[in-house]
Amino acid sequence: MNIEKNTLSADTSKPTTMNLTGQFLIAMPSQHGDAFERTVIYVCEHSATGALGLVVNRTSDVTISDVLSKLQVADDVQIQYAAHATDNVLVGGPVQTERGFVLHSPFQKYAATIQVSDNLGLTSSRDILEDVARGAGPRHMLLALGYAGWGAGQLENELARNAWLNVPADEHVLFETLPREKYDQALRLLGFDAAMLSEQAGHA
Repeated sequence: MNIEKNTLSADTSKPTTMNLTGQFLIAMPSQHGDAFERTVIYVCEHSATGALGLVVNRTSDVTISDVLSKLQVADDVQIQYAAHATDNVLVGGPVQTERGFVLHSPFQKYAATIQVSDNLGLTSSRDILEDVARGAGPRHMLLALGYAGWGAGQLENELARNAWLNVPADEHVLFETLPREKYDQALRLLGFDAAMLSEQAGHA
């Protein structure tokens, strides 16, 4: 896994009529059988040039402790007691699956960080993991390998085809809800559950 320096940069040079930064994308039943079936994606960046997000409800068998040990960011004793050490690493998406991305709250600037909101940052440099291993990391964090990406206009086209529902993200769902429960909890932010969504799709 690579956590690289200076790999993220926000692009605000071109305006866009739609900005879903800070929102959840919830996969519609029409995505049954593909890579994004029943996924919840947190949109970290959205501009006229494209979008970047992390799948937040799929986990790997790798723990954050495994990653810290592999990167040798601190000694084993520190890692053993580090906050979040037993959390599983997320499968963030199909793009650059060997690279690590940390979504964290509160916002703090590291070597390669973009500010998603007043309270959230997305970091791709290893210095954040060094902080985590030494007990100085963010209060809330998700570590993901890979990301979901869209080119210019691609996400807008998928939304027009009803591939996704979108809703402003809730930090409790994002950071404090078990991954297996996030799909249902994200739908509840819209006022209905997965059974209702399936029924509506069946009558479309």
